[in-house]
Amino acid sequence: QVQLVESGGGLVQPGGSLRLSCAASGSIFSTNDMGWYRQRPGEQRELVATVSRGGNANYADSAKGRFTISRDNAKSTVYLQMNSLKPADTAVYYCHARRVPFPFLADGLGLWGQGTRVTVSS
Repeated sequence: QVQLVESGGGLVQPGGSLRLSCAASGSIFSTNDMGWYRQRPGEQRELVATVSRGGNANYADSAKGRFTISRDNAKSTVYLQMNSLKPADTAVYYCHARRVPFPFLADGLGLWGQGTRVTVSS
């Protein structure tokens, strides 16, 4: 079953912007907190940003001041607006749903999307 559907990845130049989307089923969206993780080549999957069912947002240090996470409850969709992109942001970005606090490094809990690839290069 496909329960999290991601889109919006692609190739962008340094300093550019990109918006990622993650569409969830209504039941998943209403009963889980949502987040975005990323996995850079050769590295572990790490936290980027989270948004709770109540709308509270938190960010990893790498994302603060540049990325914004938001949710559209009517569409059961979570977004990640990515501005001032750097080559270090190049990674596969994953949507994540869970009911317990988000660890910095991904564990085996919750639901995951298939990932969408972001490449920042001139």
